[in-house]
Amino acid sequence: MDHLFTQQDWFDRLLPEGLPIPSLTLLSGPGGSGKPLIGNVIVASWLRQGGSVIFMSLQYPDHSFVAAGLKRVSQLDLGDYQEQTAFIELDAELDGITPPQGNRFKANVVKPEIWDAAIDQACGMVPDKGPGILIFASALNLLLFSPTYKNGILEKMIAAAQGDQKRTYLFSASTTAKAEEIAELEAAATNLIMTRSTKEPFRLYMQINRIDGEEFISDEIEVPFSANALMDVKEVADHSRKKVIPLVSEL
Repeated sequence: MDHLFTQQDWFDRLLPEGLPIPSLTLLSGPGGSGKPLIGNVIVASWLRQGGSVIFMSLQYPDHSFVAAGLKRVSQLDLGDYQEQTAFIELDAELDGITPPQGNRFKANVVKPEIWDAAIDQACGMVPDKGPGILIFASALNLLLFSPTYKNGILEKMIAAAQGDQKRTYLFSASTTAKAEEIAELEAAATNLIMTRSTKEPFRLYMQINRIDGEEFISDEIEVPFSANALMDVKEVADHSRKKVIPLVSEL
């Protein structure tokens, strides 16, 4: 399998040849603009087609928020895919990685060496079947608030974009904070999708900027998500700013 179709008409019409596998797709746009929700569409299709997903959702307090988002956007029950999923939960107060509890564990992925170790540990917890293993890391700009590790962790993100073609990555990052660093990641990403939102009414828009070696339609489209779903994303983004950033900034 070398291409993925999401089975969502509004998405797939923009990608007549599908999303190439393996590759790195970056969802980039202002904070609270629904990037993880678009990512969930890709994740749901990946799981339904037999692949495995590693979640590194840095903006969520715990994995239950990931499950709720997938249920709302894609009507997918993560409980049906426990053997195909693993969760890396950010804990900026750890030195390293905790042993897995079920299909999840905590890791201080602010540190570049822990980033690699956490991904390797998570990939060892799931089967490599169907389209393979998808690593979905969201709110990556949060890691860049570390004065000590920001350059090293940005290098890890860019290296994933440029060199690791054994795995498929799906990244999301806000351009509201650390815009210069995220611009470097945008330039390195194999595939780039830009998002924006409006507040009154609350609507989400996406536009494909680049798909490596593939044809695509560059029209900006409105994403058919409810205002309530978008508001939930904003509330979680507020949690990130208040809880996660101060901890990361101390490292």
